[in-house]
Amino acid sequence: MRIYFVTPEAVPCSRAGGLGDISYHLPRALKALGHEVTVLVPKYNGSEEYELTYRPELDRHIDLSISNRLAQFYELSLPDAHRLVLVGCDDLFARPGIYGNEFGDYDDNAERYIFFSKAVISYLTDELDPDIPTVVHSHDWPTGLVPMYLRLAKQANPRLRNLGAVFTYHNLANQGTFPYYDFTMTGLDWSLFNFRGLEFHGQLNLTKAGLLGADLISTVSHKYARETLGQEFGHGLEGVLRERQSRLLSVLNGVDYSLWDPAKDRLIPANFRADDLTGKKICRDNLTALFGLDPGPDPIVAMVSRLLSRKGFDLVARAMPSLLAMPLRLVFMGTGEDQYISFLRETVRHNPGRVGLKLAYDPALTHQIMAGADIYLAPSRFEPCGLEQMYAMKYGVVPVARATGGLEDTIRDELDYPDQGTGYKFQQYTPEDLVGTLSKAIEVYGQPTKWRELMLRGMRSDFSWDISAISYSAIYEQALDVAKGEAR
Repeated sequence: MRIYFVTPEAVPCSRAGGLGDISYHLPRALKALGHEVTVLVPKYNGSEEYELTYRPELDRHIDLSISNRLAQFYELSLPDAHRLVLVGCDDLFARPGIYGNEFGDYDDNAERYIFFSKAVISYLTDELDPDIPTVVHSHDWPTGLVPMYLRLAKQANPRLRNLGAVFTYHNLANQGTFPYYDFTMTGLDWSLFNFRGLEFHGQLNLTKAGLLGADLISTVSHKYARETLGQEFGHGLEGVLRERQSRLLSVLNGVDYSLWDPAKDRLIPANFRADDLTGKKICRDNLTALFGLDPGPDPIVAMVSRLLSRKGFDLVARAMPSLLAMPLRLVFMGTGEDQYISFLRETVRHNPGRVGLKLAYDPALTHQIMAGADIYLAPSRFEPCGLEQMYAMKYGVVPVARATGGLEDTIRDELDYPDQGTGYKFQQYTPEDLVGTLSKAIEVYGQPTKWRELMLRGMRSDFSWDISAISYSAIYEQALDVAKGEAR
C-alpha cells in the first residue's frame, strides 16, 4: 500500500526527541515490507546541508486568514529507504529550534503547524491515486489537524473516501493547546469549536483534532494506552479516548539493531555478544575512567535521560541518601531542569569517585554508557514507551524501572517470572520502592551465575522495528476497512 507518514520531525533532517528517530526507522522498516512510504516533515534550519531537490511546480499559497504564505516543497532521496518530502516556509521554520528556543516554545506554533497541516493536505489531494490503497499516518499534536482535514475532505471528495487515516500520540502531556482565536487560522467552521469538537477548556486543542478525526488511533505501548484512559495520564482527554476506545490500538516502538548491537558497535572500545562477554569488562573499565569513578567491584548504575521530574529525577533526589549508602556507583547523562542540574552537580562534588555526570546529549557516549553499565535505572513517573531500557538490555545492562507505560511492557520482572525475567520493576512512585527494588537487583548482582543468566535473557530479547512495522501494517489494513465501511 501507499503510506504517507506525517511528522513534525524526522531524522536525518530534524530531531528534537525520540519521534525524530521513529520517523526514520519505522518508515524504513515499512518500506522493507514492500510498502511505498513518503515522509512529510517541515523544512527546518539545517536541512540545507543535505542534497535537497526543490520542486517549484508543487509550490502553493496557504491561506491562514491572518496571513497568506507560500509553501515550498523539497525532496530528499534516502538510499535504500523511503522518500522524504520537506515543506518549506522560512518565515515559520528557519529558526534555531524546532518547537522553541532557550526562552520557551515559539509564540506562533499554532500558525506554524496549521500551515504545515494545510500544506500537507494540499500535497496529498494532488498526489492521491484512488486506485492505490492509501493510509495517512500522523504523529502528535503538530499534525493533529491532518486527520480532521481528511475526514472533512472525504465528505466532499469521492476520490478520498477510501483513504485511511491513523493518528498516533506519543506523549499526551503535550497536546498543542492554543488560544481560541487561533481557531480562525484552521479555516474550519466554528460549529466544530465546542466540547464535542476541537474546544478544550476554552482553547483550541490540536491533539483532540487528531483523536476525533482519525479512523484509528494508536499509541506506543499497551500499558500507556490503558493509562491514558484514566485521569492521571489522560490529561483531560481521557473522556475522548474512552468514547473512541474501540478505535484505540497500541504498538511498541522498536530498536534499530544495525546501530544498537554490542557485537558490531563501532562506538564502544570492545565488542561483545551473548556467547562471549569478554569485551563487557573492557567497556566497564572504560566507563569508569570516562566518569572518574573509583575502580572496584561495585555495580555501575546508569541513567541516560532528560533531567525532568516526569523522568523520575524528583524521586532520585529524594532517594539519593539511601542510594549513596548502597554498594554502587552512579552515572548520569542528560540535560534538563536547572534544579536537577544543580542537585547532581552538588552530589558529584560531595561524592567524587562515586557519582559521575555529563550534562549533554551525546549519542556516542550513550553507546559507551550502555556498553559499560551493569544496571539501568528508569524511575519515570510515566513513560509512554521509552527506548533506553531496550538499548540497555541488548548491551547486557539489567533495567530497574517503574512499572509504567512501555517500561511495564518491555521488562519481565525476575521476581514475578523466575528464570524468565529480564529486569526488576517497582509499582509505587516512592523512594522506598525504588531503593528496595534496586537493593534486590544488587543482591542478585552478587550472584554471578544468576546475574549472567539475567543479562543474557535481556540481550536475547527482540524489540526490532521489523516487529513494529508488521503490527502497523495490520493497523493500516484495519484503517482502510474502517474508511471503506464509513464510505458505504
